[in-house]
Amino acid sequence: MQSMGLPDSDECFEALLSAYSKHNRHYHSTVHIDAMLRHFDETADLAEYPHETELAIWFHDAIYKPLSSTNEKNSADWAKEFLDSNNYPASGSERVYKLIMATQHNGEAKAHDEKLIVDIDLTVLGTPEHVYDQFELNVRKEYWLVPSFLYRKKRIQLLQGFLNQGIIYNLEFFKNKYEQKARDNITRTVSLL
Repeated sequence: MQSMGLPDSDECFEALLSAYSKHNRHYHSTVHIDAMLRHFDETADLAEYPHETELAIWFHDAIYKPLSSTNEKNSADWAKEFLDSNNYPASGSERVYKLIMATQHNGEAKAHDEKLIVDIDLTVLGTPEHVYDQFELNVRKEYWLVPSFLYRKKRIQLLQGFLNQGIIYNLEFFKNKYEQKARDNITRTVSLL
């Protein structure tokens, strides 16, 4: 907060921590945020606006309901309201909003930091098999209400969409480190589903 010229925000931190600690959070939890922050620490020098990117990581899955299509928008709105209420410059508030919206993974990330946060969010795809397999189990737990046949169909569509892309990752650092392993993990998972 200090690096962004904002006051201490213990209340907001506690609200975020509470959101990520809900009992139905099996993947989109504090563990996910911690992993993203560790990946960001490794790549912060790649960011144009590192403090805004870090803040966007904190907020990007703050509101998460498995069957909702507005999670990112609701999370982005919360971040924007937080920044606006603390008189953060409108241009920065808008950048944070767009960073969070980029984590919908439904279009091409345009700005450099949008590409960075998307790549960080997708690092789990390129992790060792045992980590990736736990990720898949945790995602399934979050969607426990969805019947198995429908879950498998939708999950295959999503994962196949990543495989059909020319590349999964936007930035060279992530391509070099995670691309092949991500493709291997996804291919294996699709065949198992």
